[in-house]
Amino acid sequence: MEHPHKDGETTAAAAAAAAATAAAADPRGASSSSGVVVQVREKKGPLRAAIPYMPFPVAVICLFLNTFVPGLGTFVSAFTVLCGARTDLPDRHMCCVFWLNIAAALIQILTAIVMVGWIMSIFWGMDMVILASNQGVDSSLKQKGEET
Repeated sequence: MEHPHKDGETTAAAAAAAAATAAAADPRGASSSSGVVVQVREKKGPLRAAIPYMPFPVAVICLFLNTFVPGLGTFVSAFTVLCGARTDLPDRHMCCVFWLNIAAALIQILTAIVMVGWIMSIFWGMDMVILASNQGVDSSLKQKGEET
């Protein structure tokens, strides 16, 4: 016989309790979702994917420039693309990626008046530093793999 639900109990909570009871009844204690690996990949737009992978010190300088003069660090990072910095847009030509970075810098400069560009500029600089730090971790893992 089922008892009526209390005021605070929802059907989701009741379903969770029923699932817990069913899992407890399973002698192995395993649920149906064990062994499933889920991978989440971030989808980037063209402007965001055009952020170059720079050396860490250059990325920190660009973050510093973006913090105090919105868009300046992004403008400087555009020239690192011309110097051979890798981006997440491998199928696009180097000049196209350069102009995408220039466009991002102009957007940051023009919208800095209403603070949107300044905030965007700081986040852009933080993304540069994150990409640079991840690049360093990836290259060190590759070197360790080649040594073994």
